[in-house]
Amino acid sequence: MPRRSRVWLFDLDDTLHDAAHASMPGLAVSFGEYIERELGLSRAESDALRRRYWLRYGATLLGLVKHHGVSAAHFLHHTHLLPGLEQAIRGHRPDLAALQRLRGRKYVVTNAPRAYAERVLGVLGIARLFDGVISIEDMRMFGQLRPKPDARMFRRLLARLRAPAARCVLVEDNLHNQRAARRVGMKTVWMQRWTRAAATHAAVRWTMRPAYVDVAARQLHALLRQRL
Repeated sequence: MPRRSRVWLFDLDDTLHDAAHASMPGLAVSFGEYIERELGLSRAESDALRRRYWLRYGATLLGLVKHHGVSAAHFLHHTHLLPGLEQAIRGHRPDLAALQRLRGRKYVVTNAPRAYAERVLGVLGIARLFDGVISIEDMRMFGQLRPKPDARMFRRLLARLRAPAARCVLVEDNLHNQRAARRVGMKTVWMQRWTRAAATHAAVRWTMRPAYVDVAARQLHALLRQRL
């Protein structure tokens, strides 16, 4: 397959930048405070609810919308304000430079809101390298949010991009999302730079490549050498 014909779908957090350093600690706080405030729960109750919905739906927001009538737009705005975000963002410059050499169409596909994604890409200085940003606001189907790892959303995205699944490569740190991408026929790259650096346990996990992962990479530069 000619490289120029590929369509690359890049996750944002912990794929293009170190979200564990820049945004995840702040999001953990803002998610908790939002749930406590809007639902009138204690800190312990909020933490338990947030984890339960994340495990059940893959995103805390989906549980809040389904069971509590929370406005998705209101939640996303207030939890992603993140004062000081720009000062905390860091990427790996050689990796980001490799994006410019990568042939084919490139898109950011993130479960984060568009305003947050644009802030991160702006600081990294790589927004111009992408043909578009598909944020969680773009993942609504039949009136309901269908963020990653929803396979139906992936199929609709491929139709929107007019790209056969076999031509698309998902570059992502989250294995659940990669499993869904493989189900619809995409190639998958497991990006490990930031998540592996932040891991403190289960080191053996990083030496085992699941069958639905085509390539496990610790740097984006490796994509230039792969035959996907």
